[in-house]
Amino acid sequence: MFKDLDPLLHSQLRLSIMSLLISVKEADFSFLKEKTKATAGNLSVQITKLAEADYITITKTFKENYPLTSCRITKKGITAFEKYVDAINVYIKKN
Repeated sequence: MFKDLDPLLHSQLRLSIMSLLISVKEADFSFLKEKTKATAGNLSVQITKLAEADYITITKTFKENYPLTSCRITKKGITAFEKYVDAINVYIKKN
């Protein structure tokens, strides 16, 4: 039977963020904004939702007097992403 898809990861932007973080482990806000082509406001909202679910952690620091926001995927996030990919594969393989 078909598996339920994680509604948090079923959003295109949140899935894009998680896909990037799964491969690089940590990325700053500018990198994520560039790669996802998202607006700063939308990206900020989506990383906050992922952080509230404990899928990522957000660290805010300063670099040369400029704010620097970094995101890192958590173990819970990795597990959720892997489950999501497995569920999608079930959909793909069912004909």
